[in-house]
Amino acid sequence: MTMRMFRTWLSIPPQLKGGVVVLGNFDGLHLGHQAVLRRALDIGAANKAPVAVMTFEPHPRTFFKPEQEAFRLCPFRMKARLIAAMGVDYLYVQKFDQKFSERSAENFVENILVKGLGASHIVVGYDYVFGHQRGGNVDVLRQLSKSFGFGVTAVEKMKLDGGVRFSSTNIRNHLKEGRCTEAAKLLGRYWEIEGRVEFGDQRGRLLGFPTANLPYQNYLHPKKGVYAVRAGIDRGADTVWMDGVANFGNRPTFDKTDTLLEVHLLDRTMDLYKKHLRVALVEHIRDERKFDGLDALKAQIARDSDTARALLAARGFPAEPAPFVPLPAAL
Repeated sequence: MTMRMFRTWLSIPPQLKGGVVVLGNFDGLHLGHQAVLRRALDIGAANKAPVAVMTFEPHPRTFFKPEQEAFRLCPFRMKARLIAAMGVDYLYVQKFDQKFSERSAENFVENILVKGLGASHIVVGYDYVFGHQRGGNVDVLRQLSKSFGFGVTAVEKMKLDGGVRFSSTNIRNHLKEGRCTEAAKLLGRYWEIEGRVEFGDQRGRLLGFPTANLPYQNYLHPKKGVYAVRAGIDRGADTVWMDGVANFGNRPTFDKTDTLLEVHLLDRTMDLYKKHLRVALVEHIRDERKFDGLDALKAQIARDSDTARALLAARGFPAEPAPFVPLPAAL
């Protein structure tokens, strides 16, 4: 069954009510988030009830602090894709605006979760908070469940074997420092950048290394520099992943200031213009720097390509299509 999406709780058909509802922002959908969703799916299966996720757009942090630097790990398109891959039946996308932010925790539960969605069971993470001025938490949910007759499950804190907590903050910190593998261990997959390929200045083609150019905005900036990557035209679970090398940054050799991801596919020629490209960062190779002329830059790109080719070959990625780039078991 294909996941159905609803943009307002006011339009839920009566026959779709009565299910298990998972609440959260789920930025990154890391392994801790996935554990919350799996618990909900287990509850749904045991009770023969549909499972829905309610998430919020824009992210509340963006709404309250629009001036801060981009922090999101997943744009909405990516988040929806990952939630669907988990096997969720419905996705409720609640618009987060001033009016919604002023709803009390009790109002949210009574009018949206109970009357709007008809939730029979609510699943959240152990530290979930909600409502005006974060007035609601797991204890409040449990108290209200007695009045409205729904079940509540709070999933405990999740950690790696080494004791590192699964958290979006930890993942952001790893990516800002170029630690792709450490971030992937918390995500359960390599972190992606995605976007529509745009026409560039063709310098890469002149250098012998044609690139696909992805303008970059609205989510986290990883460490600038050159990466070994896996890239593919978005076809969901049928995405074919190819080896590549990419530069994320401002291209100081050409005195540019805008931020861009430039992707070169290794040992492959393909027209990617206007395609929706997904790029998974596998390993940071070196920092971005300014070169003294095109010959020096060309020679370095050749070395970077050889380095990326060797790194990716060592990972032993499978050739068949996949919904995302998994972390090899050996890591």
